[in-house]
Amino acid sequence: MPVATIKVIEGVFSRDQKTQLIEKVTEAMIEVEGEDMRHLTWVLIEEVKQGDWMIGGVAPKPKVKE
Repeated sequence: MPVATIKVIEGVFSRDQKTQLIEKVTEAMIEVEGEDMRHLTWVLIEEVKQGDWMIGGVAPKPKVKE
């Protein structure tokens, strides 16, 4: 069972944007794996709370979408 996990900052992406990410990553995986693997291919989005991660010791300040 192929699994892709995408981690994003909580609240940055709308539900529609997350759906688009899942659909596009699924399609990319199917291009490599083949159509027979579609029903076994999982794409997960994990939201990480702002402040729970840093880049180079600095917390990024994302633009939150409504």
